[in-house]
Amino acid sequence: MIDSIAILAPGLLGGSVAMAARHYGAAGRITLWARRPEVRLKLRGQPWCDAVADLPEDAVRDASLVIVCSPVDQIIPLVRQIAPALKSGAIVTDVGSVKGEICRQGAASVVGKGIFIGSHPMAGSEKTGWEHGRANLFAGRTTFVTPLPETDPRAAEQVAAFWTALESEVASVAPDVHDEIVANISHLPQVIASCLCATLAKRNIGWRNFAGGGLRDTTRIAGSDPKLWKTILEQNRDEVLRALRAYQDELHGMERALANCDWFEVQAIMERGRAYREQFRPIP
Repeated sequence: MIDSIAILAPGLLGGSVAMAARHYGAAGRITLWARRPEVRLKLRGQPWCDAVADLPEDAVRDASLVIVCSPVDQIIPLVRQIAPALKSGAIVTDVGSVKGEICRQGAASVVGKGIFIGSHPMAGSEKTGWEHGRANLFAGRTTFVTPLPETDPRAAEQVAAFWTALESEVASVAPDVHDEIVANISHLPQVIASCLCATLAKRNIGWRNFAGGGLRDTTRIAGSDPKLWKTILEQNRDEVLRALRAYQDELHGMERALANCDWFEVQAIMERGRAYREQFRPIP
């Protein structure tokens, strides 16, 4: 158990971290801070937090672990804001889905006060807001922990142990490796789902009333917050472009096979896709 944690800007993930930390006994005291006063007012009535601070600096002052849950473009400004208020040796992590620059700038922002180690739980949803949070959100899901080469390994172990206490399965990788992985397995699917819906929106709008399970399953994440995803794609632009180009190559291969009536190649592509899909781990 960590004696005291602070969770800044709790949305779906941050709210779930607080709920899970209380449920699994991973933290003694849980303090929250939200940017909007009306959100802070609602959070004060929740049984899974002990205090709600009006300022982020007040929230982190006594915390051994700080979890920053803001959108990715706001993580570093918030880390810089709280850095002077951190107690000596405090660990700061985040839940952002991009890690390279965030880890480098985060570590530089808290040097001399604390230690920054990036985290990214692969447990999001198209829904937003702490109201949709749940204590078992991380159970059986992967959480990336992304220390820099110079990071104190004992601090990285503490961050990993915290996520493990929430029943998450921790994978420790370098920040830039993380960004390559999620560009392909998370950011690319989001772009594809959004583009598919954007394409269909240009056709007969009434067709959507005939949508079956295939279209609904394929495009579920197209319902995600566009502003949130714009910032993620900005932060991981280069890796997402590489992933998109690889996908375009595969798509062009399918186009050529169809144009040439090469039904063996059409089937081969679909068999490769099915084989990959069938090897997914079961959803917890």
